[in-house]
Amino acid sequence: MKARLPFLLLSASALLAEPSDGLAPEVAGLNAAAVSYALEAKLPDLEKPFLSTKPQELKDGLTVGELKGAQKDAVLKFAHEIADGKYGEIDSLLVAHHGQLLFESYYRRGRQNYPHYQMSITKSYTAMAVGRAIQLGHLKMSDLDRPVWTFLKELQPTKFVAGAKDVTLAQAMNMKSGVRIDETKVGELVKNPAGLKGQGQIQGYFQHSAPIPGAPRTFKYQSSDPSMAMQVVQASVPGSAEEFIRKELFGKLGITNYNWETDTVSGLPKSAAGAGLLSRDMIKWGLLVLDKGKWHGEQLIPAEYVAKATSRINENSPTNGYGYFWWTDDFKIGEKSYHAMEGRGAGGQFIFIFPADNLVVVVTAHQKGMGSMLKDLPPALLPAFLDR
Repeated sequence: MKARLPFLLLSASALLAEPSDGLAPEVAGLNAAAVSYALEAKLPDLEKPFLSTKPQELKDGLTVGELKGAQKDAVLKFAHEIADGKYGEIDSLLVAHHGQLLFESYYRRGRQNYPHYQMSITKSYTAMAVGRAIQLGHLKMSDLDRPVWTFLKELQPTKFVAGAKDVTLAQAMNMKSGVRIDETKVGELVKNPAGLKGQGQIQGYFQHSAPIPGAPRTFKYQSSDPSMAMQVVQASVPGSAEEFIRKELFGKLGITNYNWETDTVSGLPKSAAGAGLLSRDMIKWGLLVLDKGKWHGEQLIPAEYVAKATSRINENSPTNGYGYFWWTDDFKIGEKSYHAMEGRGAGGQFIFIFPADNLVVVVTAHQKGMGSMLKDLPPALLPAFLDR
């Protein structure tokens, strides 16, 4: 295990002191070429955690405020436990309440100006790209029930396996495309990368899958399904999907310091994993969803679409569900149940949205697996915010 003596030598009394003064930690001389998953892994751990109960106004589109009272006590207690390593390799924790960023903290590899690799939350952003295309009229809500292949004019449907023509955009975004490709066949296909460029990627899925059964199909969390959504965006918007996301999503949200990797197979932006965002910018996505697709009064995503995307279309368990690349959970704490909508990513990246009291919490981490935040964060923070 990597040594973290500066962190571990902080006494409990030191950690329980007043939150940090001054500026949040940053990577000096940052440029776009320095942002990647591999380079992020080389960032040295912070010598001490940065905790702020009064985040700095950065003119980045976020409204800031100050955390006070019992809420401050609960968040600081949790933040100190994070600093002590109780929850593993956590890099940042941010809290927004009633539209204001009230708490900002960084640990280990966390930096205010370094986009953190996102893994599967990239799927959630991809879903919002579809929603933005609907808001601007490039797609319609009714197109969600349209077969994927009908958007993609370069495909050869005569070569599809049985059932492929019936896979709709909505089914793909709910991880129910039914596509199942044998690993041996995948190995054969990737030996001819030119054949998978552009829409060839989807041709490969629909041509070489096992026969696809009719709906309702089994839920399977896989990369083929978000790839279909990104291809539909590419085929439907002016210019490219990359330009559209940069201008119409990130541009509108004031997100300029980010990374979104290109899929070497299709040449499109990656859709299953591969985005990199600042923790403060992740808060913006949570606030966008919380306000039913509005950002600073402008409707960026149709409210009807946001509601559908963050609903329990697929019930994974009595308390957990999946919409359009967004998760839902119901957390029982004592006698109360709290509803949440979530973007999730391997390594422990989370956007928690608790609509009952306008609460958004962001966590970034570099865990093995998902870590314990789904279990540990709600009981640590929710009672202080939602019982008032």
